[in-house]
Amino acid sequence: MSAVERTDLPFPLLRQGKVREMYDLGDHLLLVASDRISAFDVVIPQPIPDKGTVLTQMSDYWFNRTGHIVRNHCVSADPDRIIEIEPQLADTRDSWAGRGMLVMRADPFPVECVVRGFITGSAWKEYCAAGTLAGEPLPEGLVEAQQLEEPIFSPATKADEGHDENITFSHVKSVLGSKVAEFLRQTSLDLYRYARDHARRNGIIIADTKFEFGTSPMGELLLIDEALTPDSSRFWPESEYEPGRTPPSLDKQPVRDYLEERVRAGEWNRQPPAPDLPGTVVSATTDRYREAYERITSDPLPEF
Repeated sequence: MSAVERTDLPFPLLRQGKVREMYDLGDHLLLVASDRISAFDVVIPQPIPDKGTVLTQMSDYWFNRTGHIVRNHCVSADPDRIIEIEPQLADTRDSWAGRGMLVMRADPFPVECVVRGFITGSAWKEYCAAGTLAGEPLPEGLVEAQQLEEPIFSPATKADEGHDENITFSHVKSVLGSKVAEFLRQTSLDLYRYARDHARRNGIIIADTKFEFGTSPMGELLLIDEALTPDSSRFWPESEYEPGRTPPSLDKQPVRDYLEERVRAGEWNRQPPAPDLPGTVVSATTDRYREAYERITSDPLPEF
């Protein structure tokens, strides 16, 4: 399988992140998800085929189904429709079709809107250390990966480099004001509950997820970036879930497992450059991303 490590389109490049390139088309932006993958805040040398297409098409799937909760920035992820709106993209179609999304401009809020329905990852570490989540006390006696009685809004700072840092809701209110903070919290919880129930019907647990929001030039609050993908969410197969241990995720788990083996063997210190991935790890990771898409949407990943 071929992979797209990066794109180089003949339009102004506004931003290049660990995974995406953002191009300025004037009235709109084109977000292109590459097949790059990062782990431990390091971009890995080998891209993962189909990963960018999964991220874009899964975001589009959720954007199309959550408009009753909040408006989002997606104009279209259909290549034909994108070219109809922005004809100057026709000559480069093969570079971005399937992995490109035409979006409205938005000014992002400097906050990651994390919702946790199960206690795992950094939330579990905080709970073990202090009995809290996002600075708020939790009941005693929780076990790893246990479902919380109610999902919890657990905001974080948005870091361009390194790890995001968990912050309190009071901090969000101090940065954005109470009205916007309350909107972001309630909307994030509503989105999570809707997606959680949908995914559970297809045998997938969404343990946690993060959303990003921004304001349009007209001042409208929008859901932006990606939504409910394997890169922004923790997807667990329900058949493998058991409280007391964290099940394998439908995401970059094979990459993390391989790199942790290299760390334990003293062959890598978690600093760039990362070691090369064997082909078996690359293909296993592609399979995880595709499985997440196909199980949640009940459709095969489209071909472009």
